[in-house]
Amino acid sequence: MADHCILVVDDDPDIRGVLREALHSGGYNVCEAATARETHDHLAKAHPVLVMLDLSLGHDNGLDVVRDIRKMSRVPIIIVSGRDEVVDRVVGLELGADDYITKPFHLHEVLARVRALLRRTQDDTVPDPAPSTIQETEDSAAFRFDDMVIVPDRFELYDRAGALCDITATDFKLLTVFMQNAKRVMSRDRLMDLTGGTDWSPLDRTIDNQVARLRKTIERNPADPRIIKTVRGVGYTFASEVDQVRKAGGNNAASRSANSR
Repeated sequence: MADHCILVVDDDPDIRGVLREALHSGGYNVCEAATARETHDHLAKAHPVLVMLDLSLGHDNGLDVVRDIRKMSRVPIIIVSGRDEVVDRVVGLELGADDYITKPFHLHEVLARVRALLRRTQDDTVPDPAPSTIQETEDSAAFRFDDMVIVPDRFELYDRAGALCDITATDFKLLTVFMQNAKRVMSRDRLMDLTGGTDWSPLDRTIDNQVARLRKTIERNPADPRIIKTVRGVGYTFASEVDQVRKAGGNNAASRSANSR
């Protein structure tokens, strides 16, 4: 069983074969599963760096599999499905998937999506730092907003107690976009463009659902958001101040700040 593979989950052996060959051509190891049980076995033994998952798995429900994975792991998930309804996309992303590709797909696009997601989440494959401790040896910039600390290069977000947050790649990307545009009013289509979304329409609620999920992670009271504020009829604005607390090159102000709280 390949260690650190990309796990392809589909009950159709032909689809698995197509994805396997495409991923092999891109230089990736591949392991395969056809059921929820096989998926869990591979997660426990193969330590995949990414999961590509169909929603229709015979007797198993792919959305249930996504939910179960998110209870135990932050491994990136790309849903690869023949379902092209907006509701399926929204539910899949709300449950913790990081991307959604519809069948039939173009192999070049699949590889591009895989590479892009792995670039954003490549450090998920290394052990998490101990709770309440931001690693002092990292050569990455860190920023603070509302007593939370984000390290963009490391895909790390620390809560107000200094503990590492469990956040999906999709939510992290949205947070980074907000942080980079703090105090600006951002329309939904602009947010979709900057986060790499596709096929957006005015009736698409993807961004609204992502914002709602992100608020649960960063707001002190998600029911009364003070960081990500709604601008009625336009979109959203990131209202919090953002301060750089550690510069790339070893300044450990972020570590000291988090550990002092």
